[in-house]
Amino acid sequence: MIGNLAHIARFCLGNMAATTDHFMYFAFGSNLLKERLQLANPSAIFHCTGRLKNYTLNFGLWGEHIDNRWHGGVATIEQKEGGEVWGVVWRMSNDHLASLDQQEGVDMGMYFPLEVTVETDNGALLCRTYQMNRFHACPPSPQYKQVVCLGAQQNGLPVQYMRRLEEVQTNNYSGPSILDKISQVIK
Repeated sequence: MIGNLAHIARFCLGNMAATTDHFMYFAFGSNLLKERLQLANPSAIFHCTGRLKNYTLNFGLWGEHIDNRWHGGVATIEQKEGGEVWGVVWRMSNDHLASLDQQEGVDMGMYFPLEVTVETDNGALLCRTYQMNRFHACPPSPQYKQVVCLGAQQNGLPVQYMRRLEEVQTNNYSGPSILDKISQVIK
């Protein structure tokens, strides 16, 4: 028991390399899609799908009047009693922890990392995930929504959950986005 608590404490403090060469990452937004995540994090390997209880999925920005590479709101989680967010648990090399943090804008204060317990078919897993700072609701671009929905479909998230994702209203942006780069990788 004490050994397990020490392992969890090291994990939560970010000293994951001391105990293992990988970490588990819970993705719920554009990183559901393997090709999107692997653009900057090629070590990501599908582990399983899972559910984060007592959270809800929202779309927005980390400040008002912000332009970003997705041209609209992006996914975040917020605590909500009785809510649930489905996603993918990726096994990733510790070598890509910095690139994942960079992709999520941790250094710029867009998101902050947190450790969450994700329910899976094989039991609970302690995973790293990200939550947006200074959340302001904003609809996603159609391209961002498409990547999230493709990732949900690619990984077999529950049909009811995929329907909820499909119902998300977009901002109708029609210009270039990261989806263009992802589409080149998928081909």
